[in-house]
Amino acid sequence: MEPNDTGKFLKLIYLDLPLLLALLAVSGLGLIVLYSAGQRDLNLVIGQAMRLGLGFVIMLILAQVPPHYFRFWSPWIYLVGILLLLAVMAVGDISKGARRWLDLGVLRFQPSEIMKIAVPMTMAWFFGDKPLPPRWWHLLGGVLVTVVPFILIARQPDLGTALVVGCAGASVLFLAGLSWIVMIGLAGVLGAAIPLFWTFIMHDYQRQRVLTFLDPETDPLGAGYHIIQSKIAIGSGGIYGKGWLNGTQSHLDFLPEGSTDFIFAAFSEEFGLVGGCLLLVLYFFIVARCLYLATRAPDTYTRLLAGSLTLIFFLYAFVNSGMVSGLLPVVGLPLPLFSYGGTSLVTIMAGFGILMSIHAHRRTSTR
Repeated sequence: MEPNDTGKFLKLIYLDLPLLLALLAVSGLGLIVLYSAGQRDLNLVIGQAMRLGLGFVIMLILAQVPPHYFRFWSPWIYLVGILLLLAVMAVGDISKGARRWLDLGVLRFQPSEIMKIAVPMTMAWFFGDKPLPPRWWHLLGGVLVTVVPFILIARQPDLGTALVVGCAGASVLFLAGLSWIVMIGLAGVLGAAIPLFWTFIMHDYQRQRVLTFLDPETDPLGAGYHIIQSKIAIGSGGIYGKGWLNGTQSHLDFLPEGSTDFIFAAFSEEFGLVGGCLLLVLYFFIVARCLYLATRAPDTYTRLLAGSLTLIFFLYAFVNSGMVSGLLPVVGLPLPLFSYGGTSLVTIMAGFGILMSIHAHRRTSTR
């Protein structure tokens, strides 16, 4: 198939070629690193490849759906998500001290993942037909849409996912054109609420993560062990790295969660500063391309939704890379398209599918 024919085919199935190539590049690189970080376990790589395949299929399916269907279903998806979160509180499975999962027999999943998509969709729907920047009473409604799932998820407890959901809602408010005065006021309110959040919402292990971030050396063999070993792995890679399959921190089990949350550290050890910068450039390209697609969206709803989904992806990459580098507290967010796992991967790919749908259908949406 000629290059021009490939481009025409992708347009026919509503996929953006530059974005698709970048996603494939990051995913393929992730599988290569997973083979090394996972102790050369082919089953691990095959399982992740199957999850990636499912994610790309979901992206392809959602790219075919015209955006007005997303707009219609947005509040209903949000309502179902809230009901599922309430069901988790009542009958959810408890694992490692947290109640986050619903077991339906044939399917076991985290309803909180739904809210990563449902909150920005509903926020965009809520502000889509209202004057922007939003009036204060509209602003209160948007804050309520975000706060309810944030509290329900934080109580599971799952602070990492709660923060993603909160930032998803906040990103729509930001993109809706809030004035700097309002944003500073909201920041002041959030700052004033930190003591209450610390005392009544956060659990002991979450407080310990913050204290460890501030000074990991106070407990180098306990709470600070993860981040200390992660920084050692990144630093030991040097400029060019030790080479693929030659990492010592991950292969000798010094690096915890080397195939999941801390896979960026395993990657940096083997590919060095050059490899780490290349990966960050790929992430930057994905974010930049998504923002470009968002600017070409035909109406307020699609612009707000596309922009918010882009910022969610950026948040994943920024927080994880900052977390393993010791620049941010450990909150358990995976590196998108890279870390081993399936639930968040499917959510992220669903977001890309919605974004590609918005871009591909923009001509028919404006007719």
